[in-house]
This record gives sequence, C-alpha cells and structure tokens, in this order.
Amino acid sequence: MARVAAIDCGTNSVRLLVADIVDGQLTDVEREMRIVRLGQGVDETGELAPEALERTFKEMRAYAELIERHGAESVRVCATSATRDARNRADFVAGVNDIFGVKPEVVSGEEEAQLSFTGATRDLVALRPPRPYLVVDIGGGSTEFVVGASRVDAARSMDIGCVRMTERHFKGANPPSPEQISNAVADIDAALREVKETVPVAESRTLVGLAGSVTTVAAISLGLEQYEPDRIHLSRITAAQVHEITTKLLHMTHEERAAMGVMHPGRVDVIGAGALILDRIMREYRFGAVVVSEHDILDGIAWSQV
Repeated sequence: MARVAAIDCGTNSVRLLVADIVDGQLTDVEREMRIVRLGQGVDETGELAPEALERTFKEMRAYAELIERHGAESVRVCATSATRDARNRADFVAGVNDIFGVKPEVVSGEEEAQLSFTGATRDLVALRPPRPYLVVDIGGGSTEFVVGASRVDAARSMDIGCVRMTERHFKGANPPSPEQISNAVADIDAALREVKETVPVAESRTLVGLAGSVTTVAAISLGLEQYEPDRIHLSRITAAQVHEITTKLLHMTHEERAAMGVMHPGRVDVIGAGALILDRIMREYRFGAVVVSEHDILDGIAWSQV
C-alpha cells in the first residue's frame, strides 16, 4: 500500500488529497478544497498579489498538518495557470518549499492536461461511454482540452478560465450586461476555434467535464439543496440544461447566486463565466451532453506518485 498526498494549487483554489493506492485502486483518506484566489489580478498585473500569497500559504500550512497527521509517505505539489503566468512565482515556490519541504512543480499546460485526463478517466470504466473522450478541465486561469481513449492523443491549454474571464469581462458587473456577455462569448469562441487547430475534438465521442464550475452546474441541474459529491460524480447533464442554467446564472445578482445552497462562497462571483465556458464548449463542439467527474488533476497527481 502507498499513502500519498497530492496538492493542486490553481488560480482559484488550493486542494488536498491524501489517498491510499492499493492494487490499482485509489481510496480517499482526506479530500479538502479551499478558495484562496491565488490568481487575483494576475491577468492584469502579471504578478501574484502579496495578500493572495498569504491566503494560500495559510491554507497550505493547515494542509501540512493534515498530511503529517495521516502519515503520507510522499507529497507532490503542483501549481498551474496563475503561477505559470506570474513574474514573481519564485516567492510562491519559496513559500511552498518552507511549508511542505518539497518544491512545487509549476506544471506546463500539457502536463496539466495529462494529469487531468488520468484523474478523470479511471472511473469511467463502469459507465463504458464511447471513446475517444474529450476531457475539459475548466480552471480559474485556464481550461485544458484533452482528447484520448486510454491515453492522451492531443492536448491544449487555453487562457479562458472562470476567474480570468470574470476579471477580463465581468469585473464589477452585478449582473453582467448583454454587451459584456457578448464580448466574453467572442473571447471564448476564438479560443475554442484555436483549440480545433491542434486538438481533434471532432473525433471525440464523449465529453467529460471537470472542476468546480462544471460540478456546480451539475449540482444545480440535479436540483440539489446542498453540494453532494457522490450524486454529482458521473452524472450526465444535457446541453439544453447547461444552456438554461448558464443563462440563469448570468442574469442573477451576486446575492441571488450566493443564496443557492450548492454554491461555494468562493465561487459566487466566477460561476457565471465558468458556466459560460462550458456552454460554449458544448455548442461549438456540438456535444449533446457532458459526463461530470469529481475526479480530476488532483487524482492524477496522486496516481503519478506510484
């Protein structure tokens, strides 16, 4: 048995998974998620804000205590879009090294895609959906697009994450105007057309959606009063449902979104942009439904340690 700890530090959240891996099976010991908004202002300033770094380090120190308590044998820390983009990422690397005793790996978009694909697809065996898959991981700063059957055939990372799109198009909007939404759609659609130049999305037969924007849309679609990962995992949401929920979210005020039982407080201001990215992916690539996975890059980071 191997007990491993995986940490995924993204643009919007920092997450921890402590898991046991035995005979090809991964079993959760501890799974945590904290919204830290590490990527606050990165799209505009090109740097990680001091207050964002401190928020992140505070949660990481709590994670380090959990890792020690559970006796994980190895730790891998991966950082993604916001940290890749930041001029002062050395400050982040030094802080993480002090907390965990290991340097964080600022993974490329391509490696992020591989880890996401591994984490997302291991649980699909029971469903037996048609292959190849298009796995889309909608993060805070970027979205990863991965096509493959049992392994990655092609991948692309694009800077159209929910935090980045919110800061670029919806900043201060409550709710966004039709013009702001139209500008965001144009930005997203341009990126999706660029993806098609290098990733054979037309060959994929099943769309698999990952990360908080997707799972929150699924929770709303399922009519949940509170967030229930077990019911969300491997659920199937139609394109019509996604479009309806996206339209609703984009026309709600901040207060109305915050009042939804399934909405994490740290996702209230960015969920509209995240849902819009998913909606445009399904429309542009003509998918009638998305299979929603609660397992993603975090699980891939865990699997990579054995």
